[in-house]
Amino acid sequence: MRSVFKCVLFVPITLCAIYLISPSVKLLIGFIPMEKCHSESETNLDSSVDASLNLQSRPDVQTCTYWKAAIIWEGMFDPRLYDEMHKMKGSSVALTVFAVGRYLDAYLHTFLNSAEQHFMVGLPVTYYVFTDMPEKVPNIKLSPLRSMKVIKVEKNSRWQDVSMMRMKSISDVIESDIRHHCTHVFCFDVDQVFTGRFGSEALGDSVALLHAHYYHLPKYFYTYDRNPNSKAYMETGDFYYHAAIFGGSWKNVKALTEACYQGIMEDKQNNVEALWHDESHLNKYMLLHKPSKVLSPEYCWDTSIGFRRDIQVTRLLWAPKYYDTLRTP
Repeated sequence: MRSVFKCVLFVPITLCAIYLISPSVKLLIGFIPMEKCHSESETNLDSSVDASLNLQSRPDVQTCTYWKAAIIWEGMFDPRLYDEMHKMKGSSVALTVFAVGRYLDAYLHTFLNSAEQHFMVGLPVTYYVFTDMPEKVPNIKLSPLRSMKVIKVEKNSRWQDVSMMRMKSISDVIESDIRHHCTHVFCFDVDQVFTGRFGSEALGDSVALLHAHYYHLPKYFYTYDRNPNSKAYMETGDFYYHAAIFGGSWKNVKALTEACYQGIMEDKQNNVEALWHDESHLNKYMLLHKPSKVLSPEYCWDTSIGFRRDIQVTRLLWAPKYYDTLRTP
């Protein structure tokens, strides 16, 4: 039985490794068609302006899920309508980001500067920067309606623990601060750069992101945690979501982070660690609690994938990864 489990786990990871190192394979994968939106009625609406989404404007991609949540792509929405509605509603956004250890010097300045240019422009935004070195947070000139709060956190010895323990930190600051000031929360990895509009069309009750490396692949290749002993265990799922970005109303983000943290801690008590750490737990949560809106890979693109005809605009890009130097003690 143990041998069977190892095989089931090993084969998708091996095939994905081949994909990651082969440009020609990446190119061919882009020709695998996505499923199509078969919803004959309107999608479930996060807000009244979602009724304006044109699901038929992108026949080349999947524009809704089977539970009628919209998948947001360029060409589906009118930015002006979304911005006007959210300004009228008084929407405000908390952006959380962790810059711990060497990640602060490597990425934070560029991340914040690019966010000022592209993230939720015109709406009130509060940056919540979690770091072990508050004194090194760069002094960024902020636009009107925007502010920054720095929260000191302990530096864990392993990057995996930094990644997983952020769930508790986010939940705690939502309870103590964010819920009193912001209607929505978006949580980001710091090693990313905004390059285009990341606007109010992305706001919703519960928002997940399609992983750029998986959205064309058959589900067999999704690297869910298939260890039955983990709380993140999944045989299969709907999509493979990327934990580099997730968001929603403060209530829903709080519920997500609390559930992921609880799963992580139960795994620790059982000497188990999920395959992709907090991302594995996030995928399990999104399977059980379907997101009300899904963002296309435009919202977090990796240029190493190469050309994809369906990526008409990039809104956020993966920054160069320096794991060998940044993740060493």
